[in-house]
Amino acid sequence: MKLPRRNFLHLAACAAALPTASRFAWAQAYPSRPVRIIVPYAPGGAPDIVARVMAQWLSERLAQPFVIENRPGAGGNIGTEAAVRAAPDGYTLLYVVTANAISATLFDNLKFNFIRDITPVAGIIRVPNLVSVNLSLPVETIPQLITHAKANPGKLNFGAPTAGTVPLSGELFRMMTGVNIVHVPYSNSAQAVTDLLAGQMQVSFDVMPTTIEYVRTGKLRALAVTTAARSPALPDIPVVGDFVPGYEASSWHGLGVPRKTPAEIVEKLNKETNAGLADPKLKARLADFGAIPMLTTPADFGKFIAEETEKWAKVVKFSGAKPD
Repeated sequence: MKLPRRNFLHLAACAAALPTASRFAWAQAYPSRPVRIIVPYAPGGAPDIVARVMAQWLSERLAQPFVIENRPGAGGNIGTEAAVRAAPDGYTLLYVVTANAISATLFDNLKFNFIRDITPVAGIIRVPNLVSVNLSLPVETIPQLITHAKANPGKLNFGAPTAGTVPLSGELFRMMTGVNIVHVPYSNSAQAVTDLLAGQMQVSFDVMPTTIEYVRTGKLRALAVTTAARSPALPDIPVVGDFVPGYEASSWHGLGVPRKTPAEIVEKLNKETNAGLADPKLKARLADFGAIPMLTTPADFGKFIAEETEKWAKVVKFSGAKPD
């Protein structure tokens, strides 16, 4: 029996809509089992701690466990590659950090292209680095530091733990100011702070949680924070950009998923992550790390990552940095 043209067109339209309806229903039901978040660093560090805070939030919001899987090594590239190779079904997330943008240039022969192979989901936080100095150094401001460093080329050391990459906020400072200060690599924050307090290292470009308590107790002198805006944790401390126009550096965290993960799932994860970042209790917990919430759309986070990758590529090439 031949169908009337009107009925045929109606059935054809319904058939065409089936994939969209199926994807929507899948996203509505997501997640229906535990989700793993790959953190490409060892337990106990800032990425691991903040990832666990967010995992708890997502678990409560989406009624399924979000389980942290630590996959450290090669500056975060081992865990990142594991996420790249995972099924794009929303059940593997990658905890994304600044090092992902740096590694694109720092490491040769990576088996993945981060921007191509990981779909951005949401930003989580930005953490300022703190420019602090030993109390014996006769400088109290960034202009004084620049003047002193230019008058004493090669005599000042700066350092921060490398964690598989390099403390590039200090290298960016060198590149933009033309000062000759010497980078001393450290394997961990504890040793870097010990040497800074002892005066064996004069200047530090490290994440704020590492040195903030020493600043508050008067054992170190803070000159500036490295983000574009002042930090609520140290509101009286200026930003480097006040004195070096265009300077900005921070440690940032976010979430990504393997390429081709359904857009509906990406949007759902973005919505729930942003809800957490707007929650007063969760914001207070993140503020303990000196962190600033980073609410973004997936597209905005992707644009941000691309800009960061381009910026740090220039700094890596300027510094001649090599992976540990």
